[in-house]
Amino acid sequence: MDEEELSRPQAISFREAFWFWLKLGFISFGGPAGQISIMHQELVERRRWISERRFLHALNYCMLLPGPEAQQLATYIGWLMHRTWGGVVAGVLFVLPSLFILIALSWMYIAFGEVPVVAGLFYGIKPAVTAIVVQAAHRIGSRALKNNWLWAIAAASFIAIFAFNLPFPLIVLGAALIGYVGGRLAPEKFRVGGHGAAKKSFGPALIDDDTPTPEHARFSWLKLVSLALIGAALWALPMGVLTALYGWEGTLTQMGWFFTKAALLTFGGAYAVLPYVYQGAVGHYGWLTPTQMIDGLALGETTPGPLIMVVAFVSFVGAYVAQVFGSDHVFLAGAVAASLVTWFTFLPSFLFILAGGPLVESTHNELKFTAPLTAITAAVVGVILNLACFFGYHVLWPKGFSGSLDWPSALIAIAAAIALFRFKRGVIQVLMACAVVGLAVHLLR
Repeated sequence: MDEEELSRPQAISFREAFWFWLKLGFISFGGPAGQISIMHQELVERRRWISERRFLHALNYCMLLPGPEAQQLATYIGWLMHRTWGGVVAGVLFVLPSLFILIALSWMYIAFGEVPVVAGLFYGIKPAVTAIVVQAAHRIGSRALKNNWLWAIAAASFIAIFAFNLPFPLIVLGAALIGYVGGRLAPEKFRVGGHGAAKKSFGPALIDDDTPTPEHARFSWLKLVSLALIGAALWALPMGVLTALYGWEGTLTQMGWFFTKAALLTFGGAYAVLPYVYQGAVGHYGWLTPTQMIDGLALGETTPGPLIMVVAFVSFVGAYVAQVFGSDHVFLAGAVAASLVTWFTFLPSFLFILAGGPLVESTHNELKFTAPLTAITAAVVGVILNLACFFGYHVLWPKGFSGSLDWPSALIAIAAAIALFRFKRGVIQVLMACAVVGLAVHLLR
C-alpha cells in the first residue's frame, strides 16, 4: 500500500453515515452471512471505518444475542461512531426498506395470489423453499454439531417438536439447562468459538485496534438503568394503547405480545424462530395457512433485510384476512399490523446493543460462547429440520398422505437441492429459476 492508502480515514459525518446505512438497507441480500460480508467489505476493507479486530469483536457479541445479528452489528457500529442516534439510524435503515417492500409484496400476494401467473410462480417457489430450509439446517448443523453430545441434543429437539409438538420456548429452555449442566460436567464438549481473532489488517481505520473507547461508549449504571426504563416504556406504551382499544384478546394486541416473545427466542437466526412462528401464527392463532407461511418465507428470502422480516408478511396477512379495521380498510389493517409487529420484533435488538455495548467495549478480548448457547444452537438444528419436514409435507402432499405425491414439486425440490448443495448457487437464483419452471408446469396442466 502507498502512504495515501495507509493514512487514517477522516472523521465521518452523521450525514455521510446516514446515506451509507440507507444504501445498505437496499442491498443487504443474502441472509446474515451475505449481509455481514457486505458490511465487512464496505466498512473494514474499503472505507476503513472500523478495524478487522473491532469488527469481529462486535460481531461476536451480536452472535450471542437473540435477534438478527447483521442488523444488530449495523446498530453497534452506528452507535460506536455516532452515539445513540447513530445506532438507531443504522438499525432502522437496515430494516425500513424491507418493511416497505414486504408490505407492497404482501398486498400483491393476498390480492392477486389466485391469478394463474402468480399462482404458477409460487407453485415453483414452494419446493425451492423446502430445499432452502434443508440447506439452512445443514449449514448450521455443520458448524454447530461438533460431537456426539451436540448431535444427541439436536436429535432430541427434533423428536420433541416433531413427535410431541412441544413448544419451541420449552425446547430452548431445556437445551439451555442441558448446556449449563453439561458445561460443568464436560466443558470440552460444549466449547465453541464464534468468529476468530483478526488475522489481517487493511490499513489504519477510523476506529482502530488502539482507538480509545469514546466517552458515550463507556459503561455507566445510570445509562443502563435509563435505557432499561426507556425500553420498557417504548414497549408498554403501544401495548397499552392496543389493549385499551382492542382488548387483550384483540388481533393486534396478541400479535404484539406473540412477536415480542418471538424476538427473545431468535437464537441461531431467523430459521430458528420460524418453527415457533408457525406453531403460533398457523397452529394456535390461525392468522394464515401453512401454504401462505411457505409463500411468506419465499418473499422474505427475495427481499433485502433480515429474514426475520417474514413476520411482517405474517402479520399483514393475519390482519388483512381478519379485517381488523373493517372490510373497507383491509390494506390499512395489514400495513399497520406489519409496522407494529416490526416494532415489537426489533425493539429488544436495539436495547441489547445500546445497553450491552458499553460492557462489550470495556474489553477488547475475544468473547466466548457459553455452554448453554452451544446447546441451544444444537437444538436449533433439530427444530429447523422439523420445519423442513413441515414444509415438505405441505408441498409434496398438498392433499395429505391420503392424496398422491405431487411429482413436479418433488422434482423441482430435488433440482433446487442439487443447485444449492452441489453447485453452490445463490438462494435468489434458485428461487427465480424454480419460479419460472413452476409457472411453465402450472400453465401446461
